[in-house]
Amino acid sequence: MKNIIIAILSVIMLAACEGKKQVYTEPEEDKEAKSDLQGIWVDADESSVVFRISGDTIYYPDSASVPVKFIICRDTMVLQGANVSKYIITRRDHDSFDFKNYNGDIVKLVRSTNSYDSLQFVRRAEVSLNQRKVIKRDTVVARGDVKYHCYVQVNPTTYKVFKTSYNDEGLAVENIYYDNTIHISIFKSGVKIYSRDFAKKDFADKVPPEFLSQSILSDMNLKNVGDEGFCYTAELAVPDSYISFIVEVTVTDKGKVSMQVRN
Repeated sequence: MKNIIIAILSVIMLAACEGKKQVYTEPEEDKEAKSDLQGIWVDADESSVVFRISGDTIYYPDSASVPVKFIICRDTMVLQGANVSKYIITRRDHDSFDFKNYNGDIVKLVRSTNSYDSLQFVRRAEVSLNQRKVIKRDTVVARGDVKYHCYVQVNPTTYKVFKTSYNDEGLAVENIYYDNTIHISIFKSGVKIYSRDFAKKDFADKVPPEFLSQSILSDMNLKNVGDEGFCYTAELAVPDSYISFIVEVTVTDKGKVSMQVRN
């Protein structure tokens, strides 16, 4: 009987301890700190404009960099873009704002007192750095006595691709680009034997996901026509870089498609 009582008391004590467990919650946003940071901030040493804070958004003077939402939690500035970035604040008052950047260096900013600095933010339209033009190609090839017309049309879309980079202050900034879809049609003696729109997602099993998320489907070109079919090269590239994947897309007379990454 004594052992039973001890067991019951142990269960009761354990339940009481469980009930006292504290659940972790994110710290509340410091709205007063955000309000104090409104305005234009410049590099303390070079006097160059770094960003402007308006409401809950940070704007960059570089028109290719996307504005980003932010919050202040305790001693941390959190940028809520496509990727969340956190920066420890080391000093903050009305005219000074210091924080640790991506490299661990201290970025020292001061509040702008130059009214002309606001002119750097007049143009806030998103600017695409890729071509954004319709491209059409019509290639005639012969296989024996049969002629084929091979059409390629690159169509720009409104689908946004974000590329994260770091500015001179070590802050994460996001540049915006626009992806393409590419239409392929093959005609045999005037009769359509194949037609399809290719998008970036069609190459998901050939290209690593972390690369695919920051790349655009740049172009597709007819490479050659052989016994296996019509071979196209699809280029998936990270904008403004030398990084790209070339995927060979082969279409047979029967409309079957195969893909392989070119080394």
